[in-house]
Parts: sequence; C-alpha cells; structure tokens
Amino acid sequence: MKKALILNGLLMLTLCCNAQTENPALKDARKAIEASNAIYADLANKNDGSILTRYTDDACLLPPNAAPLCGSEQIAGFFKNGPKVQVTFSIQHLYGDGKTSVTEESYYEMTDMEGKKLDDGKVIVIWKNTKNGWKMHRDMFSSNHPAK
Repeated sequence: MKKALILNGLLMLTLCCNAQTENPALKDARKAIEASNAIYADLANKNDGSILTRYTDDACLLPPNAAPLCGSEQIAGFFKNGPKVQVTFSIQHLYGDGKTSVTEESYYEMTDMEGKKLDDGKVIVIWKNTKNGWKMHRDMFSSNHPAK
C-alpha cells in the first residue's frame, strides 16, 4: 500500500511537471527569456547602460561574494567598464504562471571574445512581465569554481 501511494505521488508530480511545460504562456515566456539571454552579454559589452533594458526599474542583482545591488544606478555600476565577454545560458527549468512572473533556473558559460573559457556556473532569475515585456526582477548567479 505504501509503495502504491509513493508511486501515485510520483506520477502526480510527473503529470504536474509535464502540464507546466505544456502551458502556452510558459512557452511564450521561455521564448522571450531565451531572446533576452541571447543578447545579454552584447548589451553589457556596450558599456553604455543598455543592459538596464533587461531589468525592471526596481530590480536587484545578487552577485556572488557581494552585497545585493538594487536599482538602475547600482546595477549599471556593476557592469560599467566590465570585461568584454561572451555568455551562453542554458535554461534548465522555468517555474511560474507564464503570465505575470517566471523563475528561470539556468547554467551559464562565459568566454573571452576569442572563445577561451573564463567561467561557468548557475543562475536563478525572477522575471516579471511588464508593460515593456519580460524583465529581470531578481538576478542571482554564482560560479561553479572557488572564489579567487
């Protein structure tokens, strides 16, 4: 009996997970997030503040080994004069209703402009659907490697 309950619970969990990935709103959100992720490094590399177009006005960037950076001024300061890099994001999971907010769980790989690997790690982003489309509201990331 106990085994049957556990199997039923796992089956229900699987069905819920599959139902979420079938959600059309979540699929639309994923497309928007993938498009934003694809140009993220390009915007940061411009060093002109255009990276802020990816964030809500009240966003917080939560970098590793540092205090949270909230608001446009602090987030812009983080990216100002940063190294020129290329970043690819691989979305592992999306959670949420796909209408108002979504949580993205991703892996990233960062290379220099010649393609030499600099870092890899993980990302959690809370996205909000705004009048201007999907924007990052909370952006947290960390390397898979010890701090130097």
